[in-house]
Amino acid sequence: MSTLTPDLAFELLPEAPSTNEVAAERARAGAHEGLVVVADHQVAGRGRLDRVWQTPPGTAVTFSLLLRPTVPPASWPWLPLLVGHNVAKALTSLGYDARVKWPNDVLLDGDRKVSGILVERVETPTGPAAIVGVGINVSTTADELPVATATSLAISAPGAPDRTQVLLQVVAAIREGYDVWQAGGEQGTTRLATSYRSHCATLGREVRVELPGGGELLGRATDIDDDGRLVVETPDGPERVGAGDVIHVRATDA
Repeated sequence: MSTLTPDLAFELLPEAPSTNEVAAERARAGAHEGLVVVADHQVAGRGRLDRVWQTPPGTAVTFSLLLRPTVPPASWPWLPLLVGHNVAKALTSLGYDARVKWPNDVLLDGDRKVSGILVERVETPTGPAAIVGVGINVSTTADELPVATATSLAISAPGAPDRTQVLLQVVAAIREGYDVWQAGGEQGTTRLATSYRSHCATLGREVRVELPGGGELLGRATDIDDDGRLVVETPDGPERVGAGDVIHVRATDA
């Protein structure tokens, strides 16, 4: 365990099945907010809806941050969006043209995914905690990517920063954004929503929203509402969908 800043503690693991699972165990055992579990190689990482997130050893940044939000329960749905937004901001500060696809996929070079995020709520003896899992492809080569729509920092711009630099920049950005959001109360969420909308690659696009059970919505993504839901203007009028209500959101105007 190493402490690099007063409010962050890093637990470095050579390998872990899932950093989210390790961080959840630590949370239930009483670990404080600000614990960051980092794995050099994650062998059974998960994304949203139990999708697999796998990367070759030594090529990615994979970590989970333990948070204990004090915001009202109605504000919790903004946390995954906040994380994606601040990961994109951190990569932008490192020189990449990063944007976020609703709710929290981070994109480079148009529609290529460089980072996946999974935020999970965990019940603990001292109250609910949020486990923020982040995976970022850093030096992954084209041959090592799991799907053709993925990318890495090294593919986007040769001479990618080292993983430690990416880790520290991203964790600091998430923590700073989270602290500002928490301290701002209702106005904090309003400011987050405004900033998120301005950096969201989904808005203004024609999209197909795949729903559980095989249904879908077709239309233009026009807004993110005050609850963090995507507003899609369909032929039958506007529809609102939350992150937990969708399988995929895909642009159809590419």
